[in-house]
Amino acid sequence: MNVIKAKDYEDLSKKAAIFIAARMVQNPRCVLGFATGSTPEGTYSELAALNAAGVVDFSEVTTFNLDEYYGLPGDHPQSYRYFMNEKLFSLVNMRSENINLPDGMAADPAGDCADYERRIREAGGVGLQLLGIGRNGHIGFNEPGGEFSRETCLVELTEDTKAANARFFGADETVPERAITMGIGTIMRAGEILLIANGSNKLEILDKMINGPVTPTVPASVLQLHNNVTVIYCD
Repeated sequence: MNVIKAKDYEDLSKKAAIFIAARMVQNPRCVLGFATGSTPEGTYSELAALNAAGVVDFSEVTTFNLDEYYGLPGDHPQSYRYFMNEKLFSLVNMRSENINLPDGMAADPAGDCADYERRIREAGGVGLQLLGIGRNGHIGFNEPGGEFSRETCLVELTEDTKAANARFFGADETVPERAITMGIGTIMRAGEILLIANGSNKLEILDKMINGPVTPTVPASVLQLHNNVTVIYCD
């Protein structure tokens, strides 16, 4: 595991964007896995700037997002599809048919999850997966539990995760109880993983992830078993 400390959030965002851009230059038809949340916003802004400058081209790139709230339509301001459109996809030359996210309104979530796994396989697998990390060690919406999830699935969100995400919702809105997420097995099948973390409140969980035992009670600890992981963080 390659661990890089950035000077600050701006430096973290630039380093992460350059890391991703390098893979895009190496393979213009690469398959990227994307994450949402406050931490990747700067990375996406930097990628959009690199695209505007002609450094990277998104026209042949295929993307798969980690997760989506279940029960929110794609045009809801707090849905992850809306987030990705606002923060990246509408700012670069992505083809809409190459953008993949779980369906938060799927009538048959189990079927939609199986279809998501099929689409990832048919794309040749995720080459580079971008991750954040929750304060409880979750990656995607894989919460602490008794076992590592294998594939994309519908999950119940913990109270800690709902509390952490409540700031994105208005006072009259309810944070969704469930989400569809890539499973730990799905994430671990990515060829390469880039995890970014911002803030001193993430240092304790980063230490557990990197140096602690591999355990489903700290889902991100499983990354110790992947042979190509880079962590970029700042405090």
